[in-house]
This record gives sequence, structure tokens and C-alpha cells, in this order.
Amino acid sequence: MIKRHLITTALPYANGPIHIGHLAGVYIPADIYCRYLRAKGEEVLFIGGSDEHGVPITITARKENTTPQAIVDRYHEMIQKSFEQLGIIFDIYSRTTKPVHHETASEIFTNLYKTGKLIEKTSEQYFDEVASEFLADRYITGTCPHCENNSAYGDQCEACGSSLNATDLINPKSVLSGNVPIMKETKHWYLPLEQYEDWLKKWILEGHKEDWKTNVYGQCKSWIEQGLHPRAVTRDLSWGVKVPLADAEGKVLYVWFDAPIGYISATKEWCEQNGQNYERWWKDEETRLLHFIGKDNIVFHCIIFPVMLKAEGSYILPENVPANEFLNLENNKISTSRNWAVWLHEYLEEFKDKQDVLRYTLTTIAPETKDSDFTWADFQAKNNNELLAIFGNFVNRTVVLIHKYYEGVIPEIGEFTDEEKELIAKIAGFPSVIGTSVEKYRFREALAEFMNLARLGNKYLTDTEPWKVVKTDPKRVKTILHLSIQICANLSVLGEPFLPFTSAKLRKILNIDILYWSDSGRVDLLKAGHKINAPEYLFEKIENAVIEAQVRKLVK
Repeated sequence: MIKRHLITTALPYANGPIHIGHLAGVYIPADIYCRYLRAKGEEVLFIGGSDEHGVPITITARKENTTPQAIVDRYHEMIQKSFEQLGIIFDIYSRTTKPVHHETASEIFTNLYKTGKLIEKTSEQYFDEVASEFLADRYITGTCPHCENNSAYGDQCEACGSSLNATDLINPKSVLSGNVPIMKETKHWYLPLEQYEDWLKKWILEGHKEDWKTNVYGQCKSWIEQGLHPRAVTRDLSWGVKVPLADAEGKVLYVWFDAPIGYISATKEWCEQNGQNYERWWKDEETRLLHFIGKDNIVFHCIIFPVMLKAEGSYILPENVPANEFLNLENNKISTSRNWAVWLHEYLEEFKDKQDVLRYTLTTIAPETKDSDFTWADFQAKNNNELLAIFGNFVNRTVVLIHKYYEGVIPEIGEFTDEEKELIAKIAGFPSVIGTSVEKYRFREALAEFMNLARLGNKYLTDTEPWKVVKTDPKRVKTILHLSIQICANLSVLGEPFLPFTSAKLRKILNIDILYWSDSGRVDLLKAGHKINAPEYLFEKIENAVIEAQVRKLVK
């Protein structure tokens, strides 16, 4: 029996800010899921943090004539602040440069090494004699053998998109000195993935065929069936977790190996702060582990990290890895190098108090099964034609009329019509319908159902026309507005996972505390005689000029 939920999100690389692709693919879905579980009263631990090791960080530091630590300090703080402002609230947002992480990653490596789970191999790699360093792929440039681009990197040509090995480059040069590198022997330790093929086939291909998303399952199946190979867990670099062996001077743990261990070290850190034993979360079968990631991380979280945990022998494995596809921007791939992106920290500056508009838009277009596209025109339409015209309009009309006719006091309820009884039955079904969609990681579907409840309320108010009926049957109006405000109360509960700022604002208007998911679906959440607060607009119109400015900003 599941007693608790351990939810992790891919650790964003502390080499730049967060953009909307990250949010739509990973962080908003994870936050919705955690908020839903908490609304149900479940025990949840939501883990996040910055991935702060790796070559790109050292390259950025070199370009800016500063230290890798200065780079990660800057972006860690920016990313953490941006998440908080968007309402993505982790129980802990840690970082992989912390001592607890270095200790944990070293312990796991040492355990694998001592129990013979790693293999040692010597190979030849490029070495810069002037800088006296082995060169990571990104520290080597040359001519692409496919398109003849003269600035291709040792791992990829950004001109034609081809994946490369450093030895594929024509006329390779060291980024450090500009010299031609030589080949030199170096020793590293590898995780023999091929030894776990049979186990992976049973665990994934047989065990998770039905419950993992098709994109996740399909990518795993392809990798496994092509045959797995040993993967280096160490590399020659000065920045990272030092390899804890006497004969490993100048070597660190490969970032792909140390980064997912950040989930464990962050849990340890949180447990130390809260008087718990981390093994309760990571070594107890009554814990349910979920990884929210993008599709570029599927192999690491579904094959490599589980093999690491399996080899270590004492950790639980993920129950599910609900990865999303990619989000495009204005019909083009998001490109951080070309600044073709919508950066979260800039959005929060320019669209103050509109966090939920972004959360709503990105959820409605979440790339759950295939790549999707964000456009500023759609963002504006979602705000003006849906949030404002349907949800906000219904709540505002209801609250305004209760203040106009009853001085803000909820009126007594009368007899329901047959149509209203049908409406009440429909309201009762929404918590289950929305909840089922969330539990299946269908967040677009869940949010659409939430908006259907708002549409239902809006239509009910429009059809019953209490502003007209009050002249001939004032008693009837009491029932209409009583039922309408009950729908508002339900919206405040069911909207909490998706639109937390709006739900908080609505609760303030309704003068109620936060309710649990189990409270929703009823029409007695607010009692007759309860005083509600003055009306406030939940949303405001976004004008064309605002959107045009954002489009122009992209073109620069």
C-alpha cells in the first residue's frame, strides 16, 4: 500500500534562466500533480534543485572570466526565485554543489566500486599539451564532416544538427589554447549497462507497458532493443564531484551520474532539517517515486539512473516517469542561443500578477503526446476569451449580484427545479473526472474539465437571468444566487492545482479558508447567512499593444 509520494523534477542546468519550454514540459505538470495530491490530504515530498556541474558551466565561466561557482550562484538564485514567484513551491530546492550532495554521490560511487559493479577501462582521448588538460567534447572544435561547418563542437554540429564524436572532426583544435590536441591514454570507470538488459526488459518492457506514457515506453524500448553499452561515470575535468579514489587525480563524476543523485541528497538535506530519516523516502516500498522530466531526459531517468539504483541495491525504483515532448515558440524551435524564447524571469517582471495566465496557457497546450506550440496571440485569447470571459465573468456577476440584492450575505435556498437538480448532479461528478485525468497525467484534459464547470456556472447564470427574475420572483433569485456561489466555491477548490493565485483570490472574495478535494462536488460549502467580501476582478483584459510588444521583442 502506498503511504507517501516522492515527486522529483529534472534539475535545471544552472547555466541560464528558465524558459516556457521548461515550464510546459516539466515544472507546471509536476506542481499541478503535487498540489492535487496535497488537496487530497496525501503525504508528498516535492524535490527540486539546480544541476551545477558539467562542461557548459566551465565554458561560460571561462568566457566571462569568472569562476564556475560564480556562474551557478547567479543562475541558481534566479531560477529558484522565478519558480517561487510562479507558485511552483518545492519542499526543498537544493543544489548539487552542496557538501551533502558531494558526500552522497561519492558514497554511491564508492559502493558501486567496492562491490564490483563498475568496470575500469583505458582509452585514448584528446589532450591539450599547452593547457595540460584532457579535453571534454565541448572543448574541441573543428570542421563538421557532414556540412563542413568550421565551428562544430566535439559532440555536435549546431549548423546541421549532427551528433558527433570528437574524433570525427576535421582539423580539431583545443578551445583552451587553439593548439591541435594529441591523443593520450586515460583511465575511467564505467557502468556496464549491457549487464542489466534482461532486467530492464522485464522491468520496463513487460512491467510498464500499460502504465507508462507511449512516448516514454517507446524510447526505452528502442534503446534496449538496440543493445546497451558501458557508459563512463567519470571524466577528466576539474569542476564537479571528485572521484573518491587514490588513483583518480583530476577526475570528477560525470554530470549524468551525479545529477540524479541530487534527488537523494536533496531529500537527505530536507530530512535533516525536518527530523526525518531519508531512508523512509528512498528505501521503503511504501513510497511511490515519480520523475517529471522532458523527453531529452527519458533515457537517463528510465534506464541509466534505475540501473544505478538497482546496482547499488537498496533504493526504490521509479513507479512512473511522465515525460513530455517539446514546446515550440511561434512555430519555431526554442533556441536559447538565438534568444528565441520567453524567459520566465522577464515574464514575471512584465506581466505582474498574471502568473496564472501563463500557468493556464501552458497547461492547455502542454506537449503531453507530441510537440506543441506557444504563440502570443493564443496567450492573449486564452486570457481574454476563456479566463476573463468565462471563469472571471461568472464569479464577478455572482458576487456583484449577491452584494447588490443581499448586501453580500448568502441568501436562503429554496426549491430546486428539475434542471437545477441535474446541474447539482453534474457538479458532484467534477472532482472525480478532474482527479482521474490528473492521476493519468492528462493535465490538459483535467484543466479543460475545470473550465467546463466554469462554463456550466456561466451558462446557468445567463439562462436563469436573476437580474430580470428579481422583479417578478425575488424568492427564486435567492436560490439561483445561492447555487451560483456554491459553484464559485467548488471552483476555488478544483482550481487550486492549476491556478493557485486565482484560487487564493477567490477564497478571499468568498471569505473562506482553503478546502480539501473531498469537500468539492457539494453545494453546501457555503451556508446561508455567510458574508462574502467585496467583488474583485479575477482577471483583466490583455490589450493588443502588449502582445505586439512581445512579438517585436522576439524578432530583435
